[in-house]
Amino acid sequence: MKKRSVKHKRKTTETDITVELNLDGTGKFRVYTGIGFLDHMLSLFARHGCFDLKLIAKGDLEVDIHHTNEDVGIALGEAFSKAIGNKKGIRRFGSTDVAVPMEEALARIALDISGRPSLYIRCTGKAVPPTLLDRQGYNLSSAKQFLEAFVRNAGINLHIEYRGEDLHHVLEAIFKAFGRALCDATRIDPRVKGVPSTKGRL
Repeated sequence: MKKRSVKHKRKTTETDITVELNLDGTGKFRVYTGIGFLDHMLSLFARHGCFDLKLIAKGDLEVDIHHTNEDVGIALGEAFSKAIGNKKGIRRFGSTDVAVPMEEALARIALDISGRPSLYIRCTGKAVPPTLLDRQGYNLSSAKQFLEAFVRNAGINLHIEYRGEDLHHVLEAIFKAFGRALCDATRIDPRVKGVPSTKGRL
């Protein structure tokens, strides 16, 4: 099987990001974005998705976390799109058949590498308090911004359902579940011949 690994770089006047990604890895990671909580989430994502990921980002954090957070999502989404390639033989759909728990929080994910990007997030319980998670103020809106950038550039239709009371636990469950579901969707299935679509392309 052709090695599905890429090196990708994205540089703007606001950020400088380098990504090394292997879809068929073992979950090794080295992540530094300058945003502590995002580093934690991406490490969980890589470990539970069995992706080898090295991601180093420099950004204008003296302004705020917005540019770096969004641009990391863009760069990582672009890297996944490159690594997946022509999509021949992939399973395409991925989900957490069993919801992923983290203490009182629970997350369930379904996704489609469809080429038609969209993000849907639904809370199935009480609204999570908008508590700031760290000194840089990473919160639920920050996570949504990152995920929107990721799916837009990876061409993924992503559905997330969650419930929980602690925002740290909620986001940890979401990123673990996202890794597991994306691992499933990017796997090569020997029964799939060509692109998994009746249209003949994705």
